Amino acid sequence: MSDQDTNVQATEAQETPVAHHQKRRTEKIGVIISAKTEKTVIVRVDRLVKHPIYKRYVRRRAKFMAHNELECKLGDKVRIEETRPLSARKRWRVVEVVHRAA
Repeated sequence: MSDQDTNVQATEAQETPVAHHQKRRTEKIGVIISAKTEKTVIVRVDRLVKHPIYKRYVRRRAKFMAHNELECKLGDKVRIEETRPLSARKRWRVVEVVHRAA
């Protein structure tokens, strides 16, 4: 094989499309604490974090605004998924209702 044939094979190998790997979207499970708006709910996500000095577990909570297409109610436990920005503060959407409120 000549150098020219080797270069042709190298360029063909570079041009083959590489499989596009889609990143896994972040999911969180939380409780709906507000459902006052029409298609938006506020979900509170609780987590336990080990304190760096005292080595005790501390409760941390965060609130996320999520797009609600599933007609979730106040007190429902839901799974939310990260998505593109839907409004100024809304970047999550409700994927499923884990447990309905009583």
